[in-house]
Amino acid sequence: MMVRISEIEILPEYLTEYNAILKEEAAASVEKEKGVVAIFPMRIRQEPTQIRIVEIYADSAAYQAHLKTPHFQHYKTTTLKMVKALKLIDMDALDPKTMSAIFTKSN
Repeated sequence: MMVRISEIEILPEYLTEYNAILKEEAAASVEKEKGVVAIFPMRIRQEPTQIRIVEIYADSAAYQAHLKTPHFQHYKTTTLKMVKALKLIDMDALDPKTMSAIFTKSN
């Protein structure tokens, strides 16, 4: 699996619009793309312009395919002016065996 955390700061005047677009993109990605295991957007409770997204893909090929989808391209081009800062952090699981069990347990 490929896991990434996106740290995003949104300009306050765009927050409502950005959140709506992000929710739509995340739902479409999970629903339409077999290789997208999870896209889980969150915000820091005390700082709502600070968005974090946990992204989990079957592999790097699934991630590359995701970048080319119409729904991701719409998200990226529409929200570009709304983003003040973006940091992408690639992660490695400390215990990959337990990580896969998380998804079995949630069902």
